Amino acid sequence: MKVLRKVIQQLETPRDQRPLGSGWLSGSLALLASIAGLLIVLLRWFPETFSYPEIAFIQDSGIVTAALRFVLLAGYALSLLSLILSSRKSLGWTALAVSVVASLMATTQPQHASDVPQSFYFGLDYFIINVLLVGFLFVPLERFFPARGEQTVFRAEWQEDMFYYLVSSMLVQVLGFITLAPSNYVNAQVPLDDVRIHIVNLPFWMQVAIIMAATDFVQYWVHRAFHTFPVLWRFHAIHHSTKKMDWLAGARMHLIEIAVLRSLTAVPMFTLGFDPVAIQAYLLIVYFYSSFIHANIGWKLGFVERFFVTPRFHHWHHGSDRAAIDINYASHFPIYDWLFGTHHLPETEWPENYGVVGNTVPRGYWRQFIYPFTKPKPQDTDEQG
Repeated sequence: MKVLRKVIQQLETPRDQRPLGSGWLSGSLALLASIAGLLIVLLRWFPETFSYPEIAFIQDSGIVTAALRFVLLAGYALSLLSLILSSRKSLGWTALAVSVVASLMATTQPQHASDVPQSFYFGLDYFIINVLLVGFLFVPLERFFPARGEQTVFRAEWQEDMFYYLVSSMLVQVLGFITLAPSNYVNAQVPLDDVRIHIVNLPFWMQVAIIMAATDFVQYWVHRAFHTFPVLWRFHAIHHSTKKMDWLAGARMHLIEIAVLRSLTAVPMFTLGFDPVAIQAYLLIVYFYSSFIHANIGWKLGFVERFFVTPRFHHWHHGSDRAAIDINYASHFPIYDWLFGTHHLPETEWPENYGVVGNTVPRGYWRQFIYPFTKPKPQDTDEQG
């Protein structure tokens, strides 16, 4: 536990105490790579339990083996670099130790008699891909182009949001079933065969664009409802309770909200007959886009901000300033906020503060999980911030 505390303290080192060349960035990436390598080994040890069938082709293609070798090598190289550069060795030694354990486990992988996945599984491979791709992309971006220079990449409550990240990934089977349920009902009740024939013949790029526009329209109104009705706001307040915005902040969502949001926004996507490849492309875009708009990236994108949601646009939605209340509901296209009177984006300013007005949401995953089901206290406010 003492070692773990030292590692966390080093991860959360203030920005002014970790200049470039201090070994902090290499140590953080080394720890990320080594943990990813260990998780990949666990995935290979227990594929029937941890594999997500929809992306099983990745394992069959040999990409997992290549990824394992890459992350273990990266873990070794980056941890050694951190040990050379840093005067505080906790990150480097921990990353090196995890890499060694993962390497030893990789050489003693047990044999399985059956490759048939169980009826219930956890998406560990889904989580690994998320951490590797998104983490390796956004940690350096937030380090070199921060909107708030004083904010650390591993800021307060990052462990909590990483746990949200893990839970939503591991419950991918349950969430996938919930996502498809309303669409399956609509398919059974509404005859749309003629519409589907026309849509499936559209060019690929047009299908992706239509999916994004249609789902964002539905998402806008579902999102707005979560801000409008107090009973829904108590679920959505969990998402707004983070006081520091970064690529992990988007993961902080109550399971009930995830279920409602995904199931309703997926209706146009899965009922109108779009090519599955276009749907997969949309899901990939949205996944990275969600991390991007929450990220602590200070880019000012000029005219692009008129047509697409950017970090600055979405950060205003999370602001607790008076001007930031109940604005900017769109996830992809600001035009919906223009049309329905909820658009707010000053020329250059960013919100000063984030979080829920009144700071009424408790800390900790399980306390936040039961928060919407508890009786509101007199000092609680239903006002979003």
